[in-house]
Amino acid sequence: MTSTLVLAVMGGLVFWVIVGYCIWRWGPGLRTRSVRCPVLNRRAKVLADQQEPQFCCLMVADVKSCSLIEGPVLTCNKECLSHLS
Repeated sequence: MTSTLVLAVMGGLVFWVIVGYCIWRWGPGLRTRSVRCPVLNRRAKVLADQQEPQFCCLMVADVKSCSLIEGPVLTCNKECLSHLS
């Protein structure tokens, strides 16, 4: 009886650790994404700001940096946002 209870508690803890890791790893926040630039037709790495506008749905709200554009400030029209979803 005691070993079954210990296993159940340990299983619950492992489950919540895995859920927490998944939220931390793939949840909202800044994430590096690889996209194809529609203007230059080249691959680019962007730092995308993922946010949750609705329940259970992550969308890219902004692009903070792009490997094809020099400097930290993006002055383009951010046309790659439509290709990130």
